Amino acid sequence: MYEKLEEYIDDKYKEFSKSLIPNTKYTILGVKIPILRKMAKKISKGDYIKYISNNEHNFFEEVMIHGLIIGYININIDDIIKLFKEYVPYIDNWSLCDSTVNNLKIIYKYPSKGLSLVKWCLKHKKEYYKRTGYVLLLNYYINDLYIDIIYELCDKYISNDYYVQMSVAWLLSECFYKYPDKTIDYLKQNKLDKWTHNKTIQKINESNKISKDNKNNINIYKR
Repeated sequence: MYEKLEEYIDDKYKEFSKSLIPNTKYTILGVKIPILRKMAKKISKGDYIKYISNNEHNFFEEVMIHGLIIGYININIDDIIKLFKEYVPYIDNWSLCDSTVNNLKIIYKYPSKGLSLVKWCLKHKKEYYKRTGYVLLLNYYINDLYIDIIYELCDKYISNDYYVQMSVAWLLSECFYKYPDKTIDYLKQNKLDKWTHNKTIQKINESNKISKDNKNNINIYKR
């Protein structure tokens, strides 16, 4: 796979990516995500199990392709969830988490099955397991049926890890965009740590999607 990736290496993009993803254990080659998506789509139509089995996971791009493949393959939802659970341990940065979760669009069709994956992720102590769970909620569950469950899960699975706290704040700011009154009620009384609570309010204030009227007085809920 390295030989195929090598022809698409962009040194400027590599340095940019390294600045955004400073703590990954994987070597970043500098191949842009749209190219990785095309590669993953092609592999997903062939012997993707062979690719996954032979993937050495040395390069960031190899790990990304592995995760993206899972979102493209057309198989049973239970098998997709099994493959994704096997993939989650390889996630060690926000980019691998967010991009591969965003590609797992089959969750739209099977939200109850997907929720079991969310809870499986959130129960783990490791940072990127938990972030994966919250980003799944962010992508697929901000709706009438699951909004109250989101608040419950945010209260139940507290973490002091930075990238988990950021994902919770991001999730709740998106909840505020769609459900401002419900989210204000949640902000009035919740079990979040102070930092995550206040970061949520900051993200609400910074959002270009949320109207000034809805932002009015949000700062009174700061701790």
